[in-house]
Amino acid sequence: MSGEPVEASQRWLARGAIAAMVAAYLVLVLAEGAVGLTLLVTGLVGAGVVLAGGFWFLAKRGVQRWIGLTVAILAVVLVLVVYFRANVVFPALISMALLAAGGAAARHALQHTPMPWMPTTRTPPPAHPFIVMNPRSGGGKVVRFDLAAKARALGADVSLLEGPGYVDVAVLVRDAIDRGADLLGVAGGDGTQALVAGIAADHDIPLLVISAGTRNHFALDLGLDRDDPSTCLQALTDGEEVRVDLGYIGDRPFVNNASFGAYAEIVQSPEYRDNKNRTMLAMLPDLLSGNQGAQLTVRTGDRTLSGLQAVLISNNPYGEGRLRGMGRRARLDQGTLGVMAARVGNTAQAVGLLRRSKGGSVTLFDGGDEVVIEADAGTIPVGIDGEAVTVAAPVRCTIRPHALRVRLPRSRPGVPPPSPKIKWARLWRIAVGR
Repeated sequence: MSGEPVEASQRWLARGAIAAMVAAYLVLVLAEGAVGLTLLVTGLVGAGVVLAGGFWFLAKRGVQRWIGLTVAILAVVLVLVVYFRANVVFPALISMALLAAGGAAARHALQHTPMPWMPTTRTPPPAHPFIVMNPRSGGGKVVRFDLAAKARALGADVSLLEGPGYVDVAVLVRDAIDRGADLLGVAGGDGTQALVAGIAADHDIPLLVISAGTRNHFALDLGLDRDDPSTCLQALTDGEEVRVDLGYIGDRPFVNNASFGAYAEIVQSPEYRDNKNRTMLAMLPDLLSGNQGAQLTVRTGDRTLSGLQAVLISNNPYGEGRLRGMGRRARLDQGTLGVMAARVGNTAQAVGLLRRSKGGSVTLFDGGDEVVIEADAGTIPVGIDGEAVTVAAPVRCTIRPHALRVRLPRSRPGVPPPSPKIKWARLWRIAVGR
């Protein structure tokens, strides 16, 4: 941040970053003079053509789809042929290496003191923990890591979701509370985590998150070990608590996000689970053109965005304002919803979707404590923490600050600080000592 003190090492990293970027440009230009500059422009134009062809492949059908793919491939081949024929492959590789080194140095120079993580509190171990485990979740992690036996050895009452027929998890959990459970644990996907989290919040009982799902986004943002879910069980004997927010769509809780529009339409398709890639390719053209799916409007405070094809509402904002930061949330206790609103109907907007967070293609902002999603249809599909449902429009999303107690093992990987955006003006100020 601009008011923070700058260390000498940051100044030298900033100077090195600028020097590396300039050198990357000079390597090509000095290697071949004007030809090198032409080759640099050729590479940039080729990258743009590849993006445009890729969008055509996703947004069109039939011959047009394959024309887009062909154009993208030919652009790559053409750039490679031009570079090889000009005999500047070696200088080009050096230039790319300098760009990578300069980018890394710039991010280290701009790295400010990360936002402090959520405060934790030491609490005594639970007396009657109850854990729900889904043996099928995450490709069978519950069985592979022998989680049920390990949890029982630590004194937990474990219920496995197996056997024929539907199991009502909410009934199981509420029955456990009636029998005196003072901790609720889940080894399963984020959808099941959200369901149990809502019940835990209503009863002010801590939740134990066990990273036995497929993606474990919630566990990731809690700093848990996603490679070995058995380490999460250490919280039963040596743990601490953190209070986090809980998002709601109507009266249904979510720990990560609720998605509306294109992605939700695809997830709702009966063919999606059998062949995800083919289903996405079949449905994207109509969704991107607006011929299929509802047109969405987002209202929050005094801000309104309309004509949207996709909206994602998250429990606390993702990233630092760019799409590449969408995978992580620095904190889960800021009491605000995150909003991503996308409008992609042509090649220019598709390129903008990849390059920036502002403009006509995609907008990211804090949504406060309430966001309303309107649609030109009576009902709309929604993906709530990966679970496909259909809800009546308009949809009201809210957030309950500090509603959920989460029990964590004291020994855990933790959450790495986010990679900063490269802001050239600030990088220059650091480099020149201002």
